[in-house]
Amino acid sequence: MKKRIYTLWIALLAVAGAAAQPAVVLTREECRTLALACSEQLRQRQNGLTAATLDRKTAQAQYLPQVDGSFTLIYSDDIDMGTSTLLMRGVYDAGLTLQQPVFAGGRIVAAGRLARIGERTAGEQLRQTRMQVLADVDNAYFTLLAVREKVKMLEAYRRQMDELYRSVENHVQAEMAIRNELLRVEAKRTEIDYQLQKARNGEHLCRMSLCQLVGLELTADVRTADSVLAVAPPEGLDENIDARPELRLLHHQLEARRQQVRMERAACLPTVGLGLGYSYMGHLVFEGTATGADGAQVPFKQTYDEGYKYAMLSVNVPLFHWGSNWRKVKKARLELENARLDLQRNTRLMTIEARQAVQNLTDGYRMVHTAVQGREQADENLRVMRQQYDNGMAVLTDLLDAQAQWQQARSNLIEAQTQYKLYETEYLRVTGRL
Repeated sequence: MKKRIYTLWIALLAVAGAAAQPAVVLTREECRTLALACSEQLRQRQNGLTAATLDRKTAQAQYLPQVDGSFTLIYSDDIDMGTSTLLMRGVYDAGLTLQQPVFAGGRIVAAGRLARIGERTAGEQLRQTRMQVLADVDNAYFTLLAVREKVKMLEAYRRQMDELYRSVENHVQAEMAIRNELLRVEAKRTEIDYQLQKARNGEHLCRMSLCQLVGLELTADVRTADSVLAVAPPEGLDENIDARPELRLLHHQLEARRQQVRMERAACLPTVGLGLGYSYMGHLVFEGTATGADGAQVPFKQTYDEGYKYAMLSVNVPLFHWGSNWRKVKKARLELENARLDLQRNTRLMTIEARQAVQNLTDGYRMVHTAVQGREQADENLRVMRQQYDNGMAVLTDLLDAQAQWQQARSNLIEAQTQYKLYETEYLRVTGRL
């Protein structure tokens, strides 16, 4: 995947730098690949998943014994102890301690489960963001494609008007038509020019939007390689939302609240810990005098260098905290109930959304089919009307109406095909399949 993205970027840079081929022609899949590669939000979600994985591993380490080392070096004034002096110059103490939690009221287990839930949550958030990036780039891609198709259609419409203008002009010169008809065609050409300019302005904005999503310069001449004409009938549609990341996030939130209740309850229970250690103290010196057997004062000097082992068992029992711990448990239970209610409410809403997406996709295909029929009828109507006008059996107004119907029918087909493609992407998104 990374090799494909790298190759695609090299190709785009080569195309952008070539004066003979300034246009960048992209398929929808290539746009998707580039958008996923340059999305800052997607990289943030990936970092969040990595951080959640680290948190899970940290939580797992709480089950294992903790080993710590210590070293203390002391320089102090001598301590007078009457007949002796304690020398504290360079006394050191070095040791190792091992601590193993035995019972923590379920807090360590709940923390581990919370960390695993957090990792799964980060994974679903990454998938949700990825789906949104794909939906956005599909929207921009097909919108640009639709606007460009409309530009082509209006340019063809303009050529029809130019041809009609020349025909009417010849009729006027031959005194077979009045000049008012020529002015009427000219007014129609001006209207088409206005529509064409609006469409080109829209094409410019749509192109910049797509460039921004795929990480290209806003001035890049991006061209769409696909066609909206390839519309297949929808098959195998269903309203199952089990794979939707939003639903899974709600389930993770509910489970996290359940573990939070256990965490708060653990604060009300005793904790038991076991500790083992070894310490070595050295260079502790005693100097002084002592009374000998004959009653004489004898000077002495003793150095203490010795290590010792120890074991500890600690038990901590919360006795009285004015009920604050139990109030925290009650609050956590209320938050658990709210998470359950959120799951129920949003499940209904997402089910309705999926049902609407299925309906939109089905209706969208019917609209495409109807628009295709309308275009065929408009083409035939324009052919017949143009033939009748050339034979003097129809007036100019009828021909202009037929041409307007031809333009509207093609515009309807472009919109229906584009909307169907957007419905298709939305259906995949709301059912978690994108």
